[in-house]
Amino acid sequence: MVEADIPLHQRLDTAAGRVELGFAPGVTALDAAEIFACRRLPGEDLSCLNLYQPRRPRLLGVPGAFIERGGFGFKDHLPLAGAASVWHLLEQDLGPDVIPAIGDYNSVLWILHKGLGDEITVADGKGRPLRIRLVGLLESSIFQSELLIAAEQFTRHFPEQSGYSVFLLQPPPGTEAHTSNLLEKTLAPYGVDALSTAQRLAAYQAVENTYLSTFQTLGGLGLLLGTFGLGLVLLRNALERGGELALMRACGYRRGRLVGMLLAENGVVLLVGVMIGAVSALLSAAPHLMAPDRPFPWISLGLTLLSVLAVGLATSAGAAMAAMRRPLLLALRGA
Repeated sequence: MVEADIPLHQRLDTAAGRVELGFAPGVTALDAAEIFACRRLPGEDLSCLNLYQPRRPRLLGVPGAFIERGGFGFKDHLPLAGAASVWHLLEQDLGPDVIPAIGDYNSVLWILHKGLGDEITVADGKGRPLRIRLVGLLESSIFQSELLIAAEQFTRHFPEQSGYSVFLLQPPPGTEAHTSNLLEKTLAPYGVDALSTAQRLAAYQAVENTYLSTFQTLGGLGLLLGTFGLGLVLLRNALERGGELALMRACGYRRGRLVGMLLAENGVVLLVGVMIGAVSALLSAAPHLMAPDRPFPWISLGLTLLSVLAVGLATSAGAAMAAMRRPLLLALRGA
């Protein structure tokens, strides 16, 4: 994926255009590459790299050849209604001042807070309101930063945006690095940045992983604080029942029997609490559970629940043993 800071008015996807741009005639890597030239309307980034909700989304006008090529996986889309593929929905006529668009599922849902069939209003080249209707949602694609519309719709509503700012290339296998270096070196005056799709997806994934790591750290901290809180509550409960426990010891109950009794009481409460929390979490994650292409981490979830039970029981045992260390005579007087 090649992005240029200054739009190119020469066609990189034609031999004549490449010669005008300064490439030597007969460059094998570019001649054998599949190239799609796209127009871009500057706007705000729609991906997770943007910390704020975009007000004016970035638009990318894809050519007819790219629509005919198809490809990419879709999370959801509107009914085709006679269209050959989801990409051909971009060529549908939805009426005046309404154009179809395709976006990335994560960007649309979490950044734009929109869904399939929703509309986004932007200003066209003459400042008039233009409604962009989402007809398809890509799944984990390289187009997380922009919305895709047909090039014909782009030139009709944004005629002042001349030139091509984004190019999609598929060079012969094994020539990706050479092609990227050639493009960046030759088109340096245009501020060209050539990035492989794997690197682009990795950049998005790195941000998502950072968010997940942050949530995991906060969750672990919450679990740690909850464990300390549980220990304090159990210790206070055992100390407040010191007189009762001392009386039972004086009547012949052994310390081990009393500790087992406290463990059983607290264990039942702890088990019920864990079950309520687990059932609530599974209900909230039901859509994820029903997705066959996304395996659920049952093993890690089970280990987490078992660790919570183990920590709770260990804390309860520690509180009970601390209460049993209190001298019997003092405990009876306190009762």
